[in-house]
Parts: sequence; C-alpha cells; structure tokens
Amino acid sequence: MDQSSSLKFLGSWADSHTHRVRLALELKGLVFEYQEEDLVNPSPDLLRHNPIYKKVPALLHDGRAVVESLVILQYIDETWTDKPIMPADPFERAIVRFWCHFADDKLGPAVGLVFSSVGDGQKAAVDGVHENLKLLERELRDGAFKGRRFFGGDNIGLLDIVLGCGSYWLAVFEEVMEVKLVDPDTFPLFHAWLRDFEEQKEVKETIPPIDKLLKYARGIRQMMLSLSTDTITTIIGAPATGNTTSNNDAAVEEIGLLQESIVL
Repeated sequence: MDQSSSLKFLGSWADSHTHRVRLALELKGLVFEYQEEDLVNPSPDLLRHNPIYKKVPALLHDGRAVVESLVILQYIDETWTDKPIMPADPFERAIVRFWCHFADDKLGPAVGLVFSSVGDGQKAAVDGVHENLKLLERELRDGAFKGRRFFGGDNIGLLDIVLGCGSYWLAVFEEVMEVKLVDPDTFPLFHAWLRDFEEQKEVKETIPPIDKLLKYARGIRQMMLSLSTDTITTIIGAPATGNTTSNNDAAVEEIGLLQESIVL
C-alpha cells in the first residue's frame, strides 16, 4: 500500500459514487482515511470542501479537495500512475470518457426511473433500461470493447468502475420491484462481464452485502409509496434543491438525496 501522501475520503456507505472512488483507491493500493457522511445532513467538513454540490464523494489529498466521482477517478489515475485505470492511447481514452458519460447521462437515470416509477410507468421504465443495455451489449459484441474480459482489457479500468459500481443495484431493483432488468439470454456479454466484475477481490471489499442493500432500497421505496402520486412525480422530475418549505417538501428532499445514492 502506498503511504506517500495524506488521503482522506468522505463518502456514504450505500452511495454508488462513493464506491467508485473507494474501488479505485483499493485497485491502486492507496492508504486512506475514510469519513462516513449522512447524505441528508452533511458534515461541516463536506460543506466546506464541496460547497457547490454539497455531496459525496470528496477526496482530500494533502488537505486539498477534489470532488465529483469522475473527476476524482481521473485525478487518482493521473497522480498515482502505477496500475493505470485509463488507457494510454488518447483515442481510447476518449472512448472511455464517452461511455462514462453515457453511464451517468443515459443508463443511470433510466435505472433510477425504474425505482421511482409507479403504475403503468414501470414497464416503460424497464424498457428504457433494456434499450440502454442493448447499446452496451452491442459494444461488447461488435464495438470498441469486443473480445475483452473487462472494458479496461485484462484488468478493471475506469469504465468498469463507473458501470460496475452501480450495476449491482440492478439485482437489488429486480427483487424489490419484481422486474427483470438483466436477462442473461438477452444480454449475455454484459451479464458475464458483471458477474466477473463482482467476483474480483477489490470489488467484494468495496460493495456492501446484498442483504444490507436490499434493506436500504426497501426502506426508500416504502418512503416513496407513503407519498402521493404527485409528490412521487416531483421526485422523478425535479432533483432535490436543498430548500424545503414544508414537511412534504422535506420528505421529497430526503428521498431525492437517498435515491441519488442508489443509481449508477
């Protein structure tokens, strides 16, 4: 383990973006101090180091803060160059960045919508996830990642971290919502990749136990179901702003923050 500099990491145990950073630190063999944060009531430390978004994760390197998970991942790789998680070729790096953006901009919100959906909207939400998974399956079969064990090649890379630290929620949502998101017959390459990713030592040390994740997801889902349909629609359509004016608004705020932690 590299102990050459001071690293402090602020995160939340169930947050997929926290898991991204923790996994990268583990893969690099870096020693770090971890501080658990309450997503709803962030500490003064977190508010000081991330005053814009007021969210985890935040990485403090020799007292200097780096925030936002993708920014942190690239900072880690550029600062500690052993065991790289990004390819050396600029074009391949661009491909990885594109698909990381896809994960956050397309796939993640689609998965989140499944968890948020009620009534007739749930089937449409599941179809949305399937359409996005088809794109990844195609890339694994015929595209830039054809024939690779991981998106990063023989070893876990940045895109594996981004996609993998969040994809475990797919199995949780399948059980909680009673839907099928990753059919091994429909998405054989993605399914095989995910199973292989989850079996890696560093991943097992990073991702919380499935029963703990199930309990957490069920709790959030029950909170959502206790609200009116109009309020649930508010949660889906408008992320929490940090400003609450009533008990109902406070509930929307809390659920919105918790929900953000359980998507890619």
